[in-house]
Amino acid sequence: MRILGIETSCDETAAAVVENGTRILSDVIASQASLHAEFLGVVPEIASRAHLELLLPCIQKALCEASLDLSHLDAIAFTRGPGLPGALLMGKVIAQTLSWTHSKPLLGIQHLEGHFFSNLLQTNGRTVPDPLPLPAVALIVSGGHTDLLHIRSLGKYHVLGRTLDDAAGEAFDKLAKLLRMGYPGGPLIDRASRAGNPGAFSLPRPTLPGSFNFSFSGLKTSALYLLKDAGFPIQSPKGMEKLAADPAQWRRRLGASLEDLCASFQEAIVDTLVQKTLHAAQVCSARSLFLGGGVACNRRLREKMKRACGRENLPLFCPPPPLCTDNAAMIASAAYFQLRSGKFPKKSSLSIHPSLPFINWNAEHD
Repeated sequence: MRILGIETSCDETAAAVVENGTRILSDVIASQASLHAEFLGVVPEIASRAHLELLLPCIQKALCEASLDLSHLDAIAFTRGPGLPGALLMGKVIAQTLSWTHSKPLLGIQHLEGHFFSNLLQTNGRTVPDPLPLPAVALIVSGGHTDLLHIRSLGKYHVLGRTLDDAAGEAFDKLAKLLRMGYPGGPLIDRASRAGNPGAFSLPRPTLPGSFNFSFSGLKTSALYLLKDAGFPIQSPKGMEKLAADPAQWRRRLGASLEDLCASFQEAIVDTLVQKTLHAAQVCSARSLFLGGGVACNRRLREKMKRACGRENLPLFCPPPPLCTDNAAMIASAAYFQLRSGKFPKKSSLSIHPSLPFINWNAEHD
């Protein structure tokens, strides 16, 4: 079964063809990072217009690389939510038009569910056990989401916890913006932290005892006041840009480097994610642990999660970095397994839903 996946939830325009839910025949991504970089964040209107311009060429390229045309497809799937309303609408309209004109089944896929299914995609000889070692716990962590799931079986989810304010990736982006490092902030902070000391600053670990929820806004505020108290001109972008390029000023004001701050900030986020995820796995008697989402690219998170899972003798599954970020192959994979199960939300529509929750495949949903 060959499915065309379409992903337009935020600032990546993507199309892919996947066979039987695991074999990637093509995977095309047109990044919009350069369009949003000068604003140090995603501008929804710009993102929507870019999707409208880029999506059809991406679909044509995906079909060409897979050596297929639309008549060879068994279904078309698009990201229904969560995401930016205008961006989601662009993907939905084009997917629906192709479905109507070529008489193909159409599926609307939950974006974060797609990040879980990115673990099932085969790349460079990488395989995943069949059947999967379930029940499992999954951490889906990205710029806009930090969700902890109990997965009893494919399509059967229970949300254990989620972010109450800033998601992990959002916290990285906000620190990078404060430091005038650029956008997206996560990869820049990860890169800078490699030359830093993660123990240089004592930053809080927002554990929220008795809860599997996350909260990173306080950590961001701690970093802001650390800089403010040291006399950094945090209200002056040009002043911060100048200081960011002057290691001597950092040493004089803080006794540490910008890289040290990045490493310490990253360590606080990673420690929180690892601690809560492993605790959830213990409580749920999980047989495996899955990572997904853009922040799952983070080198330190992958290192510490792998080490923690090793101590617990718990299998860890994490996609290669290109499949952690938003892509359409994961949407096509999720659609295949949903089609194969024969279980659909009985009253589900194909309308976009910017705050779409996780939906069990056999649940009724409007």
